[in-house]
Amino acid sequence: MQTGPFPLFGTGPRAAARQAAVLFAVAGLLAVIGTLNDPVHTGRLLTVAACDLALASIGLLVPWRRLHRHAPALLGLAGFVVLGFSTWSFGGVAAGTGPFLVLLYAWAALHFPRWVLAAYALPATLAYLLPLVVTGQPPLVLGSAAVLMPIALAVAFLIEAQARRLRDERDRLSRIEQWRAAMINTLAHDVRTPLSTVHMALEELAETATGPDASMIAAAQRQTTRIARLADGLLDLQRIDSTGHLKLDRAPYPAHLLVKDVLTYVREDADVRFDVDEDLVVYVDKQRFEQILMNLVTNALRYGGPPVIVGFTRDAGGDSLSVRDHGPGIPDDLRPRLFGQFAVGGDQGVGLGLWIVRQLAAAHGGQAVAEARDPGVAMVVTFPPPP
Repeated sequence: MQTGPFPLFGTGPRAAARQAAVLFAVAGLLAVIGTLNDPVHTGRLLTVAACDLALASIGLLVPWRRLHRHAPALLGLAGFVVLGFSTWSFGGVAAGTGPFLVLLYAWAALHFPRWVLAAYALPATLAYLLPLVVTGQPPLVLGSAAVLMPIALAVAFLIEAQARRLRDERDRLSRIEQWRAAMINTLAHDVRTPLSTVHMALEELAETATGPDASMIAAAQRQTTRIARLADGLLDLQRIDSTGHLKLDRAPYPAHLLVKDVLTYVREDADVRFDVDEDLVVYVDKQRFEQILMNLVTNALRYGGPPVIVGFTRDAGGDSLSVRDHGPGIPDDLRPRLFGQFAVGGDQGVGLGLWIVRQLAAAHGGQAVAEARDPGVAMVVTFPPPP
């Protein structure tokens, strides 16, 4: 997984190489800064800095995606060589190179399998020990390798195990998401196809129907149109779930007509009223607004009590749509998760209605909240003012 034009975070050879480049660049910068505190060894420090910066450049410039996925592990081997050179240059002082050796191991554990870490053991040990031997360090200093190297390897194995587990979990979730997306696409298609036939049949019947039959057929036509819109909306809701973004087709609409049109989909015996200023014009996506209002009204009829009152107001902050019922209100244990996925569910629904409302409100740049009333509750959705 690569992220953006400069994939510092993530997985894959490019991300691994760029992370190594950052480590080497920091090491080179610290070596340059070190010349201010140790002017006697300026030449050595600049040589170390040049080596680190050269490795950083390789990590940035080489087209790693064209190479084997484990190719960036070679940067770690080169890094051990530079560490050994640094220790030798300073007469066998490994106080600064030891921690960086552990850091290289940690970097490798994030990106490569255990066999790479095991293969690092010999070159890393030689890079640490040889400069100490060449510079004649006492046995006590040489013995520090017996402590440092097992610790570095153990830490690397722990990090690798956790990183591998997270990658496996990410892959599992990715497969689930692919199946879910395929099911939604199939469902949307399979609903639209037979619905077109039903709609055509209703149009044929509407041409000759009269009286109560004509009214019933007209109601059926409105519902089939709405179901078709909902089928199309399934694909948009899929994008909300996977990316958090939804492209809207916003335009100015008379709020009174919007609400009136949506409420024609509500069953005729439902006690639903609306009080909206006929001069109020709102700037919304008409289809998404329909989903918001229908979900709120359906939720109020299902869990609240009559009458359900729909209102629309405007203030300096924008427009507010409210749907109030006169039922028992919201249980305290449900409030924290009211707008979550599958928050209520049960025999009366799957618990997605209010979650969809919040996502669509956020896509408009607004928000959805629940406000207590006496009696009942009001679901309030805010929309930004028209541009």
